[in-house]
Amino acid sequence: MITENEQKVYDVMDQLGISYKRYEHPPVYTVEEAQQYWKDIDGAHAKNLFLRNNKGNRHFLVVLEQSKSADLKDLSGKLAAGKLSFASERRLQEHLGLETGAVSPFGIINDQDKKVTLVIDKTMQKKESVNFHPNVNTATINVSYQDFEKFLKHCGNAIIYI
Repeated sequence: MITENEQKVYDVMDQLGISYKRYEHPPVYTVEEAQQYWKDIDGAHAKNLFLRNNKGNRHFLVVLEQSKSADLKDLSGKLAAGKLSFASERRLQEHLGLETGAVSPFGIINDQDKKVTLVIDKTMQKKESVNFHPNVNTATINVSYQDFEKFLKHCGNAIIYI
């Protein structure tokens, strides 16, 4: 069953003329859990982290190639953001309209005030296609990287490539 939050992603994709392929799977909460369902899906897979600075006035959605790990201390220096930590479930819901396990760059369609900065791993730009949850953790969608950038541009949030 497709939820309203997931359908919102498809509606924007259709509006922008973006083609995608949807893959259903059981709920997954970590990259490790998801890997067993990704084996037949081409393209880059990501690890998505929703972070906040220590004052709680800046929020970042970090999109890394799935095999990489995030060094929050190093990242905070690159972003000049002060100390970074994982944002709470309440903040995730408030800013991106998402639940734990469904963190995805597609959640920025719910950030009406453009308060979340996307931080994207530069290696993702070199991939022909990328895969993300469509705002639920029971599906993965594959899109070309070029179309992913079209989606991001449409949403209008600030983007930093690292």
